[in-house]
Amino acid sequence: MITRRTFNAALAFTGAAVAAGLSPWKLISAAAAQEPEAIAKPSTLGDMALGPKDAPVTIIEYASMTCPHCAAFEKEVFPQIKSAYIDTGKVKFIFREFPLDQVALAASALARCVAKDDSNKYFAMIGILFNQQADLQTHAFETINRVGKQAGFSEKMIKACVQDDLTVQKGILADREYANKTLKIDSTPSFFVNGKLVKGETSFDSFKAMIDPLLKKS
Repeated sequence: MITRRTFNAALAFTGAAVAAGLSPWKLISAAAAQEPEAIAKPSTLGDMALGPKDAPVTIIEYASMTCPHCAAFEKEVFPQIKSAYIDTGKVKFIFREFPLDQVALAASALARCVAKDDSNKYFAMIGILFNQQADLQTHAFETINRVGKQAGFSEKMIKACVQDDLTVQKGILADREYANKTLKIDSTPSFFVNGKLVKGETSFDSFKAMIDPLLKKS
């Protein structure tokens, strides 16, 4: 059974960080070029995406589950993008984890474990976690357990995901390191819109101003 003590120990996460050869929370200023192939490289665990594969515009978001600006984007802007562009087949939207702390890492791992290869379930999970971000930051143990159980996971399954089997966490940390060093991601949210890097919380109108000209070129 997962307990608060073992959960907090798991959040320290030194074992997985060392095993992956990473310094997980130190951001490094990267000098590598942002080549299209480097940006398009799928994440270790597989990209979670909505929208058609051949959409004329691809948006990639890098976000942390404990980032307030990411939660604001999820609540206020993403639904508009989904309605106007994703659901109409104009945009492929990819979400990539960029945890800024151990709690965000655990929450991201839970979303991955629950969803497996189901992108719709994954986006639903991160939506729930973002909506409960205040609880996640103040009562991480209780919130992750509650959300996991609501998604149909037992305590044993939650424990395996965030404490015992570190495969998912290692994959997330490896992708975070790649994004930081190779793609120059050093804050959340950060976006690539057809390869152009956009940093910080961005309004729907700003996205519209970027997307519409790209659609005219397609």
